[in-house]
Amino acid sequence: MKKYAIIVAGGSGRRMQPGMPKQFLILEGLPVLMHTMRVFYLTGTEEVRLILVLPHDHTGTWRDLCLQHSFAIDHLVVEGGETRFHSVKNGLEKTEGDSLVAVHDGVRPLVAPRVIENAFTIAGSRGTAIPAVPVNESVRMQDKNSSRSIDRKNVRIVQTPQVFRSSILKKAYEQEYRGEFTDDASVVEAAGFAIHLIEGNVENIKITRKIDLDIAASLMG
Repeated sequence: MKKYAIIVAGGSGRRMQPGMPKQFLILEGLPVLMHTMRVFYLTGTEEVRLILVLPHDHTGTWRDLCLQHSFAIDHLVVEGGETRFHSVKNGLEKTEGDSLVAVHDGVRPLVAPRVIENAFTIAGSRGTAIPAVPVNESVRMQDKNSSRSIDRKNVRIVQTPQVFRSSILKKAYEQEYRGEFTDDASVVEAAGFAIHLIEGNVENIKITRKIDLDIAASLMG
């Protein structure tokens, strides 16, 4: 069965450096996005076809960075859409046949290869595989007028890559976009499919702020 990884890299970097998309910031000598793509390229699974989704305005920058850093990992570049939902949908159109499709944030360069491998394996047998890690802090649910404690044993932080059988993911993305679609699992769940959680890795942070970049550099160094 074919395997695809849709790498979604549509961030603007407003919380980082003005005008510098966070996926292009340098981390240990390479743009963050290149580290992310290398993990999938070097993972122990059989060949994974890489589909990189970028905003139209950033495709030229990416080409220049690939030349500058001699980045030769084979991948297909697809233009993104108005939201993450539409960007994933654009990438999904480039997958073929009965396959397994991973969707991963371009700014998560520290995902463990074992997580990728396990996600593909579980999705192959159960249809969906979503990495998640426990919450260590106390958690409260807040509404307009009050808040209440939540048992953290029942709470998980969801990560990527989120892997699905292509038939499930494509069926889910036939839905109209809704604001509560914050990740692919929420889209698939809304379409009536079961979500299966697997063990993630705590280092698999999403780089959205400068402190995240500093943490990632420390972990990699």
